[in-house]
Amino acid sequence: MTKPIHDLVIVGAGPSALTAAIYATRENIDTVLIEKGVIGGLLATIDKIENYPGFPEGIEGLTLAMDFQAQAEKFGAKIELAAVREIKKTKGTFLIKTDVGEFQSRTVLIASGSDHRKLGIPGEAGHAHYCATCDGAFYRDKKLVVIGGGNSAVQEAIFLTKFATHIDLVARVGIEASEILQKDLAQFVKNKQITVHENWTSDEIITTNGQITAVKMHATTAPDKQQELKTDGVFVFIGVVPNTGFLSGSGIKLDSAGHIITDENLMTNIPGIFASGDVRSGATKQVTSACGEGTTAALAIREYLATIA
Repeated sequence: MTKPIHDLVIVGAGPSALTAAIYATRENIDTVLIEKGVIGGLLATIDKIENYPGFPEGIEGLTLAMDFQAQAEKFGAKIELAAVREIKKTKGTFLIKTDVGEFQSRTVLIASGSDHRKLGIPGEAGHAHYCATCDGAFYRDKKLVVIGGGNSAVQEAIFLTKFATHIDLVARVGIEASEILQKDLAQFVKNKQITVHENWTSDEIITTNGQITAVKMHATTAPDKQQELKTDGVFVFIGVVPNTGFLSGSGIKLDSAGHIITDENLMTNIPGIFASGDVRSGATKQVTSACGEGTTAALAIREYLATIA
């Protein structure tokens, strides 16, 4: 049986991908999204988003992601759960190979987003957590270590106080979160719910019989100065890396950090392949801008499809 040739295959189902799908399907562009993980991507793991327009009291990331999905599917977008392994140009179309089958499309939008950056230290694999809303409830009345000093680390550490009796927040340099989050953090420090350790680098997550018992670390200003923090669990929030590993051998140009390079119309160096959102070089990595890029990409794809009709 001949496989259908779709107008557009979108790799990913985060804010940028779902916004693009909404705009594309409203233009009667046959659209399929392929997502390897959770619908909404990292957005779905955020406890509360307070800077998304229209929600003055904030909104849970998962709720917003589900609303995006419902709207995209309302207009006819189809979502397939699979991991893309390869994108290959064929005669007049693109072949998208996944772990569950193949898709064929006239255009491709890569909106695969980012994944949590790992520490790369002993004991991390299989033990550390990267989603407070997913795993925080497992640590009710326990002690936790949160590693990171940016907005995500501070925000998630504060969220985890709902469950944990105490949190040690470990920052390699200093706390670099926004002013408003630092002000919130100060209150939790004052109440002795969170202790901040600035200028410390984590070296090892120590486990006993498969259970985390401590984090070993050293001072960045004095490597010989070491200490261990006793803990029941570790959450890591040290930034993100682009999900572009599957593009190896595709010919798509990436920058030094692995982000996709595009022109002003969000098209890559390969005509017919576009990119938007956090995976794109130069993206601001905000939900609102990711949605805007999804809109721009969808409109550019519409114009491109008109040229090859």
